[in-house]
Amino acid sequence: MIGLRTEGGMGSTVIGVDVGGTFIDVVSLDRETGEVAIEKQPATPERLGEEVVTALFRLPARGDVERILHGSTIAINTLLQRTGACVGLITTRGFRDVLELARGNRPHIYDWVWVPPEPLVPRDLRREVNERLGPRGEELVPLDLAGLAREVDALVADGVEAIAVCFLHAYTNPKHERAAAEAIHERHPSIPVTLSSDTASEWREYERTSTSTINAYVQPLVGGYLRALRDRLDVEGVTAPLGMMQSNGGVMSAERALALPVRTLSSGPAGGVIGVSALARRLGHADAICADVGGTTFDVAIIEDGRVQERTESEIAGLPVLAPTVDVHSIGAGGGSIAWIDDLGGLRVGPRSAGARPGPACFGFGGEDPTVTDCHLVLGRLDPERFLGSRMKLDAERAGRAIEERIARPMGMSLDEAADGILRIAEHAMANAIHGMTVERGLDPRSFVLYAYGGGGGLFAAATAAELGIRTIVIPRSPANFSAWGILLSGYREDVATTRVLPLDDAAMRSVVAELGSLTEEAVERLGSLGLANDRISIERRADLRFHGQEHTVTVDVEEGWGPADAPRLRDRFVERHRRLYGHGDPGAAVEVVTVRARATVPTDVSVWQRHDPSGSSGPRTSRPVSFREAGGVVPTPIHDRDALAVGEYVAGPAVVEEWTSTTLVPPGWSVHTDELGYLVLTRADTS
Repeated sequence: MIGLRTEGGMGSTVIGVDVGGTFIDVVSLDRETGEVAIEKQPATPERLGEEVVTALFRLPARGDVERILHGSTIAINTLLQRTGACVGLITTRGFRDVLELARGNRPHIYDWVWVPPEPLVPRDLRREVNERLGPRGEELVPLDLAGLAREVDALVADGVEAIAVCFLHAYTNPKHERAAAEAIHERHPSIPVTLSSDTASEWREYERTSTSTINAYVQPLVGGYLRALRDRLDVEGVTAPLGMMQSNGGVMSAERALALPVRTLSSGPAGGVIGVSALARRLGHADAICADVGGTTFDVAIIEDGRVQERTESEIAGLPVLAPTVDVHSIGAGGGSIAWIDDLGGLRVGPRSAGARPGPACFGFGGEDPTVTDCHLVLGRLDPERFLGSRMKLDAERAGRAIEERIARPMGMSLDEAADGILRIAEHAMANAIHGMTVERGLDPRSFVLYAYGGGGGLFAAATAAELGIRTIVIPRSPANFSAWGILLSGYREDVATTRVLPLDDAAMRSVVAELGSLTEEAVERLGSLGLANDRISIERRADLRFHGQEHTVTVDVEEGWGPADAPRLRDRFVERHRRLYGHGDPGAAVEVVTVRARATVPTDVSVWQRHDPSGSSGPRTSRPVSFREAGGVVPTPIHDRDALAVGEYVAGPAVVEEWTSTTLVPPGWSVHTDELGYLVLTRADTS
């Protein structure tokens, strides 16, 4: 079991937990001994808290637990599956239809039958009150507290479980929203209240309202999960602090996550990207592609010039979210993705997934649809007796029957042709996702190193890289648990922002510097409230700028110590970035400052780099027939144990490298070796 933390003591073990759609991945590090342990547990949706605790208590005792850092899919799955709370919205009179009006555009201009997603809050649960602030935060109409009370009472009578408050221009002055929250809490103390000024303190009415309602929508379920997990840990004697991974790549306290669960929507993928960032920096790779192949999705992110690419607005399930997030593009392609034939007779893969239950047909849990994992099994790429360290036995006959009945026979193919065709489609979808994050943004993927992780990362890495012309692949240690590993490397982080639209000149720069000072104090204060030492806090300052007349902005850094006279330097930095992104930028054009941002981070004090020094390779463990399209079909293939590979020993493909949570394919034309830290490095034979 986990070593218990003594009251008031300082533990030596830190634990990272990543709750995915198929498995729960856990990594623990004993900071005194440097020992690392990993665990996996099926992610059963109706009992996730119990599954997390089960995984934790499979870990060996490694001293007192100092902290547990947790990434979760609870919030995003709640939103995707539309299983959240009944939400009521309180807004300024005249603005109840913002969620339906949205932007009035057609994001899919050639799809004539496209229908926008239904608002999370139906119209009868969107209520207006008299109040009005001006665009600079000046009060135009006082808040009508009596009218507010009537509308809130009506919403509660209609059965709402959470309330979102979004008043016009509240991002410049939150006083009306805070007065409303206080009044609501007095009348209905058990109803959680979300304020737009807390969740999205930036302009754009539709996006602010959407973000606030999403937060309210997922809050009861996320809150129930976190409280139940905390209670269960306390019962088991684990009193270590629980931190939650944010979409921005930092950690916040579980208590803050209870109030702002919208910030955890992309917490799992963000953990893997932070892990790659740290590893790429250690290995000297400035440009890296993060490719996470899970059971349900394929997630892609980019590290350019050593910096994780982020965005301040994202879209999930067709709904905008206004919050800093690691720029991750996800598609429905993973180990559990289901292959099917569409109405026109075409072969399709995903986005529907078999998940953990019933799972792929080969799992034997009742799944009957053929999945990507079933295809790898019938082609000999997975060992049915050693899956997950022999904890699970895979049924190759059941997998073959699913592919044969649902795909091969209807399409007139052999079993191997059907399985390979399914994998080709999945591989192309993954390569296309990377293409969209690189080539479509003016980046050449051939100059990047591909970091492949997740349970299926090693199975797809070489084929995906070959399609894009990438020559070098890194497979981290314990790739199936790598996102949890990355969570361990994440520091506590607070992002704050405010919108101030000003023409960029010396006066505006003076305002920007003053605002950044206030935002920095706010962010530092929030981290200080967690008991984190101020002298460990690092600060990043940024501003969103645009050319006059533009709709959208570009985010650039603002250096510490800059003052009013540095407006030209900020302008030059913006123009340079604009040119890099879009190919043009007029240095003489008028520029506007739109939003200023401050980020406070307490960097992690965890180091998980260990040398890999096995006594020496004993060669392949065994051999089995494996299908490689590069070899024209099935060929005898040596099977290597990853932990037995000696540092610097090169193995030429075809080969398979196995470990207890993952498998890596080395096709003909590729070779693999282990570096001094134990990471697999695949290189193409034609690399010059």
